[in-house]
Amino acid sequence: MANTPVNFYEGTPLNRLSWLRESSAFLNAAAETPRSKWLLFKNGEPLVVKTPSNALHSLAYLSFGQIRELLGDDAKLFGQGQSKEAGPASTPIGADVNTLPQEKALQGARLRGPVIIFLGVEEDEGVKALPTSAFKSADDLTGTPYFGLDVSKVEVSRVDEALKVAAATTSEFVFMEPRSASNAFTHFDAPIFSMARSMIDWNGRNRFCPGCGSRVYSLWGGWKLSCSTLLPWANNEGQEPCITAKGLHNFAHPRTDAVVIVAILDDKADRILLGRNKKFPSGFYSTLAGFVEPSESFEDSVKREIYEESGVQVHSVRYHSCQPWPYPANLMIGFFALADAQQTIRTDLDTELEDARWFTREEILEVLNHPDGTKMTTRELKNLDQEHSTSGGLASGEKAPPSFRVPNRKQAIAGVLISEWACGKIGNTDVRSGDIGKSKI
Repeated sequence: MANTPVNFYEGTPLNRLSWLRESSAFLNAAAETPRSKWLLFKNGEPLVVKTPSNALHSLAYLSFGQIRELLGDDAKLFGQGQSKEAGPASTPIGADVNTLPQEKALQGARLRGPVIIFLGVEEDEGVKALPTSAFKSADDLTGTPYFGLDVSKVEVSRVDEALKVAAATTSEFVFMEPRSASNAFTHFDAPIFSMARSMIDWNGRNRFCPGCGSRVYSLWGGWKLSCSTLLPWANNEGQEPCITAKGLHNFAHPRTDAVVIVAILDDKADRILLGRNKKFPSGFYSTLAGFVEPSESFEDSVKREIYEESGVQVHSVRYHSCQPWPYPANLMIGFFALADAQQTIRTDLDTELEDARWFTREEILEVLNHPDGTKMTTRELKNLDQEHSTSGGLASGEKAPPSFRVPNRKQAIAGVLISEWACGKIGNTDVRSGDIGKSKI
């Protein structure tokens, strides 16, 4: 079995402490400790420490004191009540809230103010909290809590003033396009950023209850959304009870969309099939990918997606690894597969691709060794979400521009799959036997 790969955005260093998300007392204690660290986002862009060269930027972590004025004027951050002055009495940590109906509707609730996400705690070395052994009282809080904060709807002048004060003791801050910013993120920062961005995006997109259309509010430190008709003081006279009052509903919890992403090799593993999406920048090619559909296995999804996008039928589908992808909340599930390269390539079936073609190992290695072969400009990255093909290449340095470009292996699993094959780490025997990646399906 090959060594376990670790993809960018993967492997959070935090204990998420999911069993404590229901405790307003714990969340308030974690948020207000001077040790807590806060990641700020504005319209999906993270706050980073600006460098003089304006090149690489590090993720900015602010303290509770530096961002307190941005959180609103409620007496409590979590477990908020009907009025700002005081929330409901805090349930003791470890209490069975299921026996307290009113408390259950307000577990770690935020009814007002900007979105806050509890991300987890970086624990002291050698410490690993368990549900049965820790946090019986707020005094048990150890380690460094991390939170995500969305300031998109906070008054601009207040945000600017808070950052100005914070920068007085460190460096200048700036909100930056996330894909460009993450180029400089460490393997510690990347998964924290990924979790925060996906969760803030989910909270921001879902403001109304799919069951009845009423407003929703945040529970569990940002990890659950509940219908406002379920609040203890809600006036529901003349309304049918919301379907979310009973049972488990998938729209109340964060979603992660599964995407299969596939490096397709010819039967001799001498060439790789790459495609150019219509939204890609000029000359950019990548592995083929698509969403998993309901009642579909990963293998079936791979075969369907590749055929729909390229007209090519694949076999020997083998799992490699997966990668969280916070744009906005995908799980990229990486595979290798084999195919007969004599098949006719068709891009007219679902019209997602502008082009698809086979590349030799030599062609890929030439691009990987080119200084601009895996680069995208900030402008190109911003345009990825547009509904039209972007244009314009990278400014070349001393060398002529590459004939095409592929994803960067540091950030994208597509780049990992391509380079693993190009560098000879994956061959047709590996794919046929399944001896690749973390496991085989």
